[in-house]
Amino acid sequence: MTAWRDRPVLVTGATGLLGGWLVEALLGRGAHVVGLVRDSVPRSRLVAERVIDRIDVVWGDVTDYVCVERALAEYEIECVFHLAAQTIVGIANRSPLSTFDTNVRGTWNVLEASRRQPTVRRVVVASSDKAYGDQERLPYDETTPLQGRHPYDVSKSAADLIAQSYWASFGLRVAVTRCGNLFGGGDLNWNRLVPGTIRSVLRDSPPVIRSSGRLIRDYIYVEDAVDAYLAVADSLADGDTVAGQGINVSYEQPQSVTELVARILTLMGRPDLQPTILDEARNEIVEQYLDATRARKLLGWAPRVALDEGLTRTVAWYRRLLAADR
Repeated sequence: MTAWRDRPVLVTGATGLLGGWLVEALLGRGAHVVGLVRDSVPRSRLVAERVIDRIDVVWGDVTDYVCVERALAEYEIECVFHLAAQTIVGIANRSPLSTFDTNVRGTWNVLEASRRQPTVRRVVVASSDKAYGDQERLPYDETTPLQGRHPYDVSKSAADLIAQSYWASFGLRVAVTRCGNLFGGGDLNWNRLVPGTIRSVLRDSPPVIRSSGRLIRDYIYVEDAVDAYLAVADSLADGDTVAGQGINVSYEQPQSVTELVARILTLMGRPDLQPTILDEARNEIVEQYLDATRARKLLGWAPRVALDEGLTRTVAWYRRLLAADR
């Protein structure tokens, strides 16, 4: 814990699901946190739970190189967590240019600005299991080629490879995290499966599944993902063990969309609510899950929160949020 005390840390995408929890964890360790925030999101955990009052905020966009460089220089940042991204597959299909701009150009801006700042010692870049694209061999380990085919997947493959190049070519101490589908309190993207299902149940409506329901995915509770991010950053501080590498983060409990919805309905005491299956999803990988052996062996990481416990905590958060809206 003392290793983070007074360390100046920049978190991009601080109002997002992962960003809010990571900022809070860093503050708990005594870090001096600076958040790069593009949009005002009043119901995000960062703002609604007043975490934002405890950090310095730079209002700007990762696609603005001058803004990123200024933040790193003026706050003498030592560690960067680059989380800012356009994270919704459907939006990427409808608006690929803005997705590429944020996810790819935003990443090289952060990396280049970090390379040029002598205070920056380590950078953790958020990639995704989607960076692997569609593969025949499962589960994916970190030797699996990065070969996204659709806009969102390609944006993550490209950003991931660019990050690796900054270690190989310039010696920037950077590592890449590849998580399964994140869930937890604070996700305000209601078209995602977990928050959308919970909100439907709380409103006494059948949940809506936009895919066929047969897609197989990994899921990871946000606080366990935060532990992994901090472990990666700690390892970068200690040596070159994970520098230039990707690290998979997963419960290693793949399940279908319909199976996860059924778990949520059971935990909420509403197994009678049968989901509406739209089967409208396009450009989606059918089956995808991760091998997290590297995270366990190199980082000593293991999830602390079981899947059902994580879902229970998530339901409780949304109960409070939506009750406050009434």
